[in-house]
Amino acid sequence: MELQRGAGVLCHISSLPGKYGVGSLGKQAYRFAKRLKASGMRYWQILPLVQTGYGDSPYQSVACTSGNPYFIDLEILKEEGLLTAEELKSAEREGDVDYGDLYKTRYPLLKKAFSRFNFDGTAFRAYVHSGSCEDYALFMTAKTVYGGSFCDWEEGLKRRDAAAVERLRTDHHEEYLFWYFLQYMFDRQWYALKAYCNKIGLSIVGDIPLYVAYDSADVWAHPALFKLGGDLKPEKVAGVPPDYFSETGQLWGNPIYDWRRHAEDGYAWWRARLGDALKRYDVVRIDHFRGIDRYYEIDAGAETAAEGEWKDGPKDALFLGSNCAGRVIAEDLGTVDDGVRSLLGRTGFPGMKVLLFAFDGDPANEHLPTVFGENVVCYTGTHDNDTVRGYFDSLGEEGETVLARVAEEAARLGVKTPVREDTVADVFVQMAFASNAVIAVAPVQDILGLGNEARMNFPGTQGALWKFRLKKQLPRRTVRRLKKSAKIYRR
Repeated sequence: MELQRGAGVLCHISSLPGKYGVGSLGKQAYRFAKRLKASGMRYWQILPLVQTGYGDSPYQSVACTSGNPYFIDLEILKEEGLLTAEELKSAEREGDVDYGDLYKTRYPLLKKAFSRFNFDGTAFRAYVHSGSCEDYALFMTAKTVYGGSFCDWEEGLKRRDAAAVERLRTDHHEEYLFWYFLQYMFDRQWYALKAYCNKIGLSIVGDIPLYVAYDSADVWAHPALFKLGGDLKPEKVAGVPPDYFSETGQLWGNPIYDWRRHAEDGYAWWRARLGDALKRYDVVRIDHFRGIDRYYEIDAGAETAAEGEWKDGPKDALFLGSNCAGRVIAEDLGTVDDGVRSLLGRTGFPGMKVLLFAFDGDPANEHLPTVFGENVVCYTGTHDNDTVRGYFDSLGEEGETVLARVAEEAARLGVKTPVREDTVADVFVQMAFASNAVIAVAPVQDILGLGNEARMNFPGTQGALWKFRLKKQLPRRTVRRLKKSAKIYRR
């Protein structure tokens, strides 16, 4: 497969409009896909689909191949006789995502659906028998029964002793089946949506984080693959040194892979993970791709990421024989050196360019469309940035100078829209489309010209993150504008 020149919109499932407190895989997702197709888009990019853990980040999951139960569409469950109209009514919520409320109300509702589900059915029994969600189902059962982190469980279960695991499965079999039920329903709905998107000519760009969360089924089931101590607690954790996003770096806290152990079996766990992503999505963006060349590790317990050490990663050995050519985008932002550039060259994966990084006054800035080449994916901004409108709103007196730089670059690209604060988001979209990048992507916030009230994430902070939701579908005038731009710039 080769990536086709085209344009796309970044909008996570959680951000879709709807009546039930969070976006879902139901009719609003199909309507959004239909609007994207009508806009001339080839790609719909989303964030990781995983079940989120503490902090609600899709980059910190209880299991790296899970699906988020919050995205299971409730109206589809009602159509299947698993929920009542009154129960659906009780789930109605307006506004941005309230994860605290979802946690308290959505799982009890899904348990009601499970109580009416025929889990002796042939399809479901085959799904359980496949074992595809075994580690997840066992982990979530233990979390429900015992709480806390897996390292606090009784010794047998903490170390996944076979007898302790079998007791858990037997003694809490209904709970175990509930977690399988959630993944079964998620998979049914997700693959139906993906099939629809592909049928209308829309490809899904998915996202997998490089690292996994410590308190996860992944680490619990495979502790030898991580740098853990004898007590199964991390000795080293992940992050990045001080950069554009943070003066003290970003301390992510994820456990570091023991890459030598991974190499012993040919990176089997990682390849299975990548294989799952390539099945779930048409194209996969690997977050923090530079960590595959060299990664930054920090002593567990450090207060910031300012002190750490760079180590060699698996490099292209991770991808040999994986059949992912033409289906991977490398998120190569941050500290990029010759090693990362060489790895990109050997794999052939396109890297990323972000227009919000381009206008510092350096005519050789690698994020300028007139500087970068074709084998890249160009973004107006990402989920970790200001929106374009929000960025210019924050500039104050400097804004006029930056707008002038934008106007010069836009003119070089043939963009004719006058550059003002109220048009700059649309100008950024047109510059991305006009560039030589194989794919041009704009977050839906930039498509709509929204300010930082709609920002998705603030790296290195805690609080009101990942909450943004659309109030309604893309307006038809926006659809027409996008379609015109896609045609003009051959997207």
